Amino acid sequence: MNETKEMVEAIILERSFDAPVARVWTALTDRDQMREWYFDLKEFKPQVGFEFEFVVEHEGRSYHHLCRVTDVVPEKKIAYSWRYKGEPGDSLVTFELFPDGNNRTRLKLTHTGTETFPRTPTYARNNFEAGWTAIIGSELKQFLEKSQAKP
Repeated sequence: MNETKEMVEAIILERSFDAPVARVWTALTDRDQMREWYFDLKEFKPQVGFEFEFVVEHEGRSYHHLCRVTDVVPEKKIAYSWRYKGEPGDSLVTFELFPDGNNRTRLKLTHTGTETFPRTPTYARNNFEAGWTAIIGSELKQFLEKSQAKP
């Protein structure tokens, strides 16, 4: 048996936002705010062990996500498992926040374990990369900028 199994690199995205860390943290952990830029979550609590789920419809298919919060360091880091109901595989999504100058925040998203999902085009690495790029680089950015502009 060959033990030199290919090393799969984590998906890592970093973005900076014109918003203080506390503001970005709230966007990442408040269910009502998350519903505006992320997914339609019925419940969410930034507490280790909290389980949540959501369904995403994409190209005529439903993807039932099952997640469990695994790590919380307020205003610094939140991580949760990410898997799909009825499918093999288990991954981990981690959001880390870093102050980046005056009222700016750098967010680092790391998604590991995507190689444990079925080896089909649906679960291809580039789909996760494109999805996170849209969610973090566009949806969250627009949400934060819109909410920063409020008087």
